[in-house]
Amino acid sequence: MATHNAAFETAEYDRRIAKTRAAMSAAGLDAIFVTDPSNQAWLTGYDGWSFYVHQGVILTMDGEPIWWGRHMDMMGGRRTCWMQHDNIIGYGDHFVQSSEVHPMQDLAEHLTARGLSQARIGVEMENYYYSAKAHAVLSDALSDATLLDATALVNWQRLIKSAVEIDFIRKAARISEKVINTAIERAAVGVRKNDLVAEIMHAGISGVGDDWGDYPAIVPITPSGLDATAAHLTWDGAPMRAGEATFFELSGCYRRYHAPLCRTVFLGTPSDDMRRAEAAQVEGIEAGLDAARAGNRTCDIANVFMSVISKHGIERSGRMGYPIGLSYPPDWGERTASIRSEDETVLQPGMTFHFMPALWMDSWGLETTETILIQDDGPAATLCDIPRKLFVKS
Repeated sequence: MATHNAAFETAEYDRRIAKTRAAMSAAGLDAIFVTDPSNQAWLTGYDGWSFYVHQGVILTMDGEPIWWGRHMDMMGGRRTCWMQHDNIIGYGDHFVQSSEVHPMQDLAEHLTARGLSQARIGVEMENYYYSAKAHAVLSDALSDATLLDATALVNWQRLIKSAVEIDFIRKAARISEKVINTAIERAAVGVRKNDLVAEIMHAGISGVGDDWGDYPAIVPITPSGLDATAAHLTWDGAPMRAGEATFFELSGCYRRYHAPLCRTVFLGTPSDDMRRAEAAQVEGIEAGLDAARAGNRTCDIANVFMSVISKHGIERSGRMGYPIGLSYPPDWGERTASIRSEDETVLQPGMTFHFMPALWMDSWGLETTETILIQDDGPAATLCDIPRKLFVKS
């Protein structure tokens, strides 16, 4: 047997594989080839910074999954996966970034050897890690197989978290509290943004007690002033200035599990407009949390939030949340349900979301968010414990 260094016991992976196979059967698939590193880790435990080359997991309707990747990464598979070593396979370095051969040719040989040359195989076509070239080469090499789009098939099985997953997210939440508190405490006029981010990252990686910090799937988002009117700017070397708001979009991470959290700091005296927006946002969040109950829908959360802020004269549209859990760069979202008016996903106990109703206005931004857990009864639980307000510092 493999040395079991995976994050969970084998029974947890058995549960996940059974759910995935049921979804495969419903989709009429004989096998899937999973390239999303989050899905790879969820099924096998594989954890390495090797997703810049082609790799993935083969799952059929019986037996252990097979992790396939670069030969030099096979040892990483043996160190982190739960399967037998025979089910961790690799291709030679002559395939890497070559214009003559492609790793998908090697994958096709392995699939053929396992009797899948004429199978119905699901692939993740809308995925960061599965390129157009990869699909073309694999289609050509498996000309008698049927390649079908199985984008997010595994992701949807991840939506309801097990008790052990929720425990990991709670550990990440304690780290999130630490990094947000670090940002709030260290933010001051004249502090260079890169120096502040360095302290934030140190706080996150050092973790809390014995719960060490992993690298988050998104780097710190920390724009100030006019930059905070944009959603996804990072940092520079400029000093923080009086009269500006800075929002901090951060997450602790524990063994790849996240608990995103955002708070905003204003250096000086905020405007009346910002204070009114703060009050509307906090009221809307409270209403959204109350709507986030098992049996309701994701759209119910969004609609009640927008109804509240509309009464305050603030208009907002678009998505304001998404499921979170196990993730790798470039995103800590799971890319399935969304908290938005068009999404009618029914909320169930064990779902975890980043409820993210940020406000980006003409001259400033205000982010106050929560990682939430849908409970058996009652409103959603917030997993972090940081005051829900605009933090003002002189």
